[in-house]
Amino acid sequence: MPVPADELANALRPLLIRLGRELRKETAELGVTGGQVTMLYLISQHPGIGLRELAEHERVATPTASGLIDRLERARLVRRVRSQTDRRRVGLSITPAGRAKLAAVRARRTAWLTERLERLAPAQRAAIERALRPLGTLIDEGGWVHAPTPGSAHAPTPTAKS
Repeated sequence: MPVPADELANALRPLLIRLGRELRKETAELGVTGGQVTMLYLISQHPGIGLRELAEHERVATPTASGLIDRLERARLVRRVRSQTDRRRVGLSITPAGRAKLAAVRARRTAWLTERLERLAPAQRAAIERALRPLGTLIDEGGWVHAPTPGSAHAPTPTAKS
């Protein structure tokens, strides 16, 4: 008989929080915060996205998102681009330096996870692989983040919240 959903949630939540915290530590060593990495990822996937759309997706206030974007812009990781068709609209795009930073974050996080996964028994790794799709379904509220297909080259960066 399956474990009741609330018991499973209470067991899963602290593990996901700890995992997110460990991955953010890896990110911080590269000079960006987890929130900034999330913004970079979303902008890379949705070139031209507006600040308000970004804030809504991340469920943060527009001024909070604006502050994150201001810091990313000062670091030359993103740029604001005025629309060719509507001069009032400003979209966001990731710069080559932003793509490089995102790649470095992804590589560092992947190395961290790989090192730990290699310590597990094959059956434990297989159990984690089987859980990928259901976990992806849990976080797929906005339709932008999907569970990776086993064996895919790279997975999207999750938007872990503490």
